[in-house]
Amino acid sequence: MRIPIQSVTPATGTAEVVGWVHEIRDLGGLAFFLIRDRTGIIQVTIVKKKANDAVLAAAKAVSRESVVRVAGTVRAIDKAPGGRELVPETFEILNMSESPLPLDVVEKVPAELDTRLDARFLDARRPRVTAVFQIRSAVMQAVNEFFFDRGFIHITTPKIVAAATEGGTELFPIAYFDKEAFLNQSPQLYKQMMMAAGFEKVFEIGPIFRAEEHNTTKHLNEATSIDIEVSFADHYDVMRILEDLIVYTYAHVKTSCTDQLANLECTGFEVPAAPFSRLPYAEAIAIAQKMIDEPIRYGDDISPAAERAIGAEMGGHYFIVDWPTEIRPYYAMPYEDDPSTCRAFDLMHQRMELASGAERVHRHDQLVQQIRKKGLNPESFEFYLRPFRYGMPPHAGWGLGAERLVMTMLDLSNVREAVLFPRDMHRLVP
Repeated sequence: MRIPIQSVTPATGTAEVVGWVHEIRDLGGLAFFLIRDRTGIIQVTIVKKKANDAVLAAAKAVSRESVVRVAGTVRAIDKAPGGRELVPETFEILNMSESPLPLDVVEKVPAELDTRLDARFLDARRPRVTAVFQIRSAVMQAVNEFFFDRGFIHITTPKIVAAATEGGTELFPIAYFDKEAFLNQSPQLYKQMMMAAGFEKVFEIGPIFRAEEHNTTKHLNEATSIDIEVSFADHYDVMRILEDLIVYTYAHVKTSCTDQLANLECTGFEVPAAPFSRLPYAEAIAIAQKMIDEPIRYGDDISPAAERAIGAEMGGHYFIVDWPTEIRPYYAMPYEDDPSTCRAFDLMHQRMELASGAERVHRHDQLVQQIRKKGLNPESFEFYLRPFRYGMPPHAGWGLGAERLVMTMLDLSNVREAVLFPRDMHRLVP
């Protein structure tokens, strides 16, 4: 019976492994094969004078990245990966790989990101890439554990919708029988509606779609959003939940993904300390004005250059709080004593924005008024507004980008590296 390569030790005695031929070295009387599965790599050593004919024939015929089954005796050897080697008694080719390969899985020959994404199935065999997605899986496990342990209800909201979350033109229209419909930008409206249902604390992890014409290292047109909404909470409450989630997730990765972090050479991986700094928007703008040449005024959104300048000053994770009401969505709650400023926040990493949230407007008439102020028609949001007439509690929430979380956690250079099959302006396949 096959066992994972990671579990093979000299004490095993004999073992059968199944995997891909990672590398081949033929030294005349000796042949070395590195066999890889998702858990690790093992050296298979063939002494040609001692090997049987079937093993020699398979070893001669096999190509890199072919799938093989190898069984034999395990011996200790210092120079081999993991300090052990497998001397085969059987060597079976389960599926031969074509040559040449679209890219070098051993990573001796680097490939451009587009080449890698075109052959993602092969790119993902590379140990460094495998490590990214094993860590991403651990992140998702940690996020689910965090919310379930704190009494949140998991929900699933529709991704085909009749109205935009925030208006605007950044929408993907779709054919939906005889109706106008769009791919959803966010679960925002639906998770708020669940506050009226009395669910109190909900979370969702799901796709969101933004038709933004951006071609940058941090934008995607299909992304994964981690969303929450909490009743009887203000913006401070959900900011604390957010920073606690970040700390919990980093700690989980640090303890459960040591091999993967080593593969990625994340030697300085540190768990951030909470609470994170709270930087008022006005102070953030003042920092940007001092550090960049481009004009930036109070009331402007924060540009990428300003974001980088502020991040360099702040470092690590921090919040930008107390945003101008006019540049935040209609559902953000203004301060009573200064309606020009609202109870909104962004969670920032020194490289980029990770999450956005706010305390929400929960009174029907005030919400209608703010929708109109944004130049939108309240009639388009009737399905959303209706629950606000029947006892909507105060509530707050946020949305966190899963890919950006992984990207900044692992110091990846491009957000597409944190997505198996990214969708952007130019990529629709594979």
